[in-house]
Amino acid sequence: MSTILETSELPAVFDGVKLAAVAAVLYVIVRCLNLKSPTAPPELIYQDSALARFLLKSCPLLTKEYVPPLIWGKSGHIQTALYGKMGRVRSPHPNGHRKYLTMPDGATATFDLFEPRSEHCTGEDVTMVICPGIANHSEKQYIRTFVDYAQKNGYRCAVLNHLGALPNIELTSPRMFTYGCTWEFGAMVNYIKKTYPQTQLIVVGFSLGGNIVCKYLGESQANQERVLCCVSLCQGYSALRAQETFMQWDHCRRFYNFLMADNMKKIILSHRQALFGDNMKKPHSLSEADLGKLYTATSLMQIDDNVMRKFHGYSSLKEYYEEESCLHYLHRINVPLLLVNAADDPLVHESLLSIPRALSEKKENVMHVLPLHGGHLGFFEGSVLFPEPLTWMDKLVVQYANAICQWEKTKPHCSDAEQAVSGQE
Repeated sequence: MSTILETSELPAVFDGVKLAAVAAVLYVIVRCLNLKSPTAPPELIYQDSALARFLLKSCPLLTKEYVPPLIWGKSGHIQTALYGKMGRVRSPHPNGHRKYLTMPDGATATFDLFEPRSEHCTGEDVTMVICPGIANHSEKQYIRTFVDYAQKNGYRCAVLNHLGALPNIELTSPRMFTYGCTWEFGAMVNYIKKTYPQTQLIVVGFSLGGNIVCKYLGESQANQERVLCCVSLCQGYSALRAQETFMQWDHCRRFYNFLMADNMKKIILSHRQALFGDNMKKPHSLSEADLGKLYTATSLMQIDDNVMRKFHGYSSLKEYYEEESCLHYLHRINVPLLLVNAADDPLVHESLLSIPRALSEKKENVMHVLPLHGGHLGFFEGSVLFPEPLTWMDKLVVQYANAICQWEKTKPHCSDAEQAVSGQE
């Protein structure tokens, strides 16, 4: 009789185990996908000014909640992984013309030029000068998607191809792009200014490109001439402060570090003959031992220390990161500056966000935008599962640029109206 009772209880035990397993799996899914996280408008840090009030009225995306895809969009890791793996969905193929510029050291800078496909909303000639992320170029899907959208909104686009990033373009000097070298970007901007003397500029930088464009503008006031505004997306602001966080395992940053280092290693080795061959003048203090260390490198810091810093003769990794970061140049930027980060970006540690926050609290021309979700250059939108081709980030940049162009046209009238109101008070 007891044997029969024990047998009848076994299915109930197994059902309990199954239920517990399902509950555990659901708990993990909810935690990993961050499904309980709310959607909300981005946090905005800025000083109250006429420009800020105009932007809040003219850019609905600044005050409207960003709603990512329901199932996976609240995970910064998945947003980042999708950006890294496929860039964008159903990416268009805008037609452009490649330009070649010879640099003083013999390097050949290249950029792609895309003409506008409609009239700008202000009727003016406006060019976006765009600097992509690390080891990226104009052929990347996220760049193509953004350029196509900007063209449709009346912008000419010039996209820098980082030195050494294009697989079909060989290096003509023993040097590649680095974290903060602005030479190629500056050459592209000067070409645009000379070729289109009536055009005004919108400066846009993605990730590492954000560091480069901010550093470029802060290096000289002359670099800010004819620049209407600058938009920086998902940069970390200080390589020196970021290097410590990149070696930490929280939010899988050490894993991302390894993946990016592996990609950089492949790019450098693809140009091995140009960079390290006997027929080329080698970079400062570069030896065969450094090349050997490159093969075994597992982090960006190791690659930067053994190879990248020596392209410009820096004596140490600390000096390289200090000199090439935009941190010490941001306060010199006087044009309207939009700094965009995501709170769940797994590559940018939250401690680094104190930099744009402090700057936005001090300077009236700066606004820091911090949505809860978006990952690193993700910011996908969509109802449930499948993302839309255009991202929240693409729309925000164009919307902000449109608003700044309108502000430049109406600024004298706005100032007169405000002075009249303040006089009445």
